[in-house]
Amino acid sequence: VQLQASGGGLVQAGASLRLSCAASGRTFSDYAVGWFRQAPGKEREFLVAVNWSGGATYYADFVKGRFTTSRENAKDMVYLQMNSLKPEDTAVYYCAAGSRIWDDGALYDYWGQGTLVTVSS
Repeated sequence: VQLQASGGGLVQAGASLRLSCAASGRTFSDYAVGWFRQAPGKEREFLVAVNWSGGATYYADFVKGRFTTSRENAKDMVYLQMNSLKPEDTAVYYCAAGSRIWDDGALYDYWGQGTLVTVSS
């Protein structure tokens, strides 16, 4: 599976962004998809994951209520809706595909190139 994250950009604090993760190659609906981010000088951190059907999700506590993920298997797409963005959300955001929902990035099989989100104060 090849993945490509997009939709990042420069926004002001309080704004919203929707990131997209486009998949190609193998049957996308076979895979769970996780979203991660990595800020400059920091380790990669897990945000949220969605199972193959979109029927189950798992969120990191610190994004609950602000970030939402969804998927459209017919379009081979997964989305990350981010609301009430804060300067500390500034990072490169990545999507990854794996056999099931994991919060450990090492357990995902495929990674896309990230998209940069910059939130100004």
